[in-house]
Parts: sequence; structure tokens; C-alpha cells
Amino acid sequence: MASTTVTNLTSFLLVGLAFVLFYRHPSSPITLNMTQETPKSVHDFTVKDIRGNEVPLSSYNGKVLLIVNVASKCGLTESNYKELNILYKKYKDQDFEILAFPCNQFLWQEPGTNEEIQETVCTNFKAEFPIFDKVEVNGNNAAPLYKFLKSQKGGFLVDGIKWNFTKFLVNKEGKVIKRYAPRTPPLEFEKDIQNQLGSPFS
Repeated sequence: MASTTVTNLTSFLLVGLAFVLFYRHPSSPITLNMTQETPKSVHDFTVKDIRGNEVPLSSYNGKVLLIVNVASKCGLTESNYKELNILYKKYKDQDFEILAFPCNQFLWQEPGTNEEIQETVCTNFKAEFPIFDKVEVNGNNAAPLYKFLKSQKGGFLVDGIKWNFTKFLVNKEGKVIKRYAPRTPPLEFEKDIQNQLGSPFS
């Protein structure tokens, strides 16, 4: 009986010592692994394109990105696509990309399938920039990329995406530089894009 008690006490002390050592030494391998898994830039994410193919955003390393949640049946749709097309045609050969993510969370204004969305975007709005898989941008099921974008650049009053066509400007290193409200016309911040295109890439 006494032997069992000593054994249990020894086990308890060893477990306690392990906890103490873990919390006193945050550079342990477990902590380092957790730290390494924390995304540092947009380039740490992999997303799916409109056809379901995986696309590592690290493939855009060295490019300035404008990431936009889009919808086909919104009052802002036509004007935004028009100005996004202008920016894309003007700067696509200067390491600029627009990444469009369809989202149906705002009054169900992007209800179609991926195939229908692609047809609408390419035919009706003449978009030539990449369109990705439909995602959620708010809530528990928000795409990891959008959780990261919101954590880097919060919005007015709340960090959540408020409507279609919220835009994030990302620099060549994958860092989120600015966030623009849905009603901010893309051409209004063209100067910001020019500034990022002109900045050196390290």
C-alpha cells in the first residue's frame, strides 16, 4: 500500500515538474512548431480557384495584390467590375494581380454555382483577372485567408466584412497594407497601387 502511494506521489511530482519546465521554457519544440504555423503573410495560404484547383498564394510572391469579395447581383457590381477591369488592364504587366472571391453572405447576391459565376463574370463583366472558389468571409466558417485579412486590417467599428466589394491591398511581400470600404471606387486608390508597384521587393 505504502509502495503504491509513493509511486503515485512520484508520478504526480513528475507531471508537475513537466508542466513547470514547459511554461518556463517557451522555446520548447512544441511552442516553436505552433509559432511556425502562425501565418505571417498572405503567401502562407493555399486557396482554391473557381475550378476547384488548389492555388498556393506564394505563387504571387513579388506581386502587388488586390483581394476582393465579389457578387454578381449587387448594386455595386457593375461599377466595381468596370473599374477593376481598368486597373487590371493597366497594371497586369507590372506585377499587379486582382484576386476575386465570390461570396453569397450579403443578401444572397452571389447565388450561382462556380460554373455560373465564372460564366457571368467573364461574359457580362468581361473580367480577365482570376476568380476563385466561392467562400464565406464572416462567421465561424470564414475562409482562413479572410480571417487573416481582417486580423491585419480591421474595419470601421468592427473588423467583419460589411458588404460585397471590400478590398484589401497587399504588398509584394504578402503584407496587408490597406483596406477599402465596399463603396470606395477602385480608381480612387489607384495611387496606392502605383506606390506599391514602385516599391522595392526584398
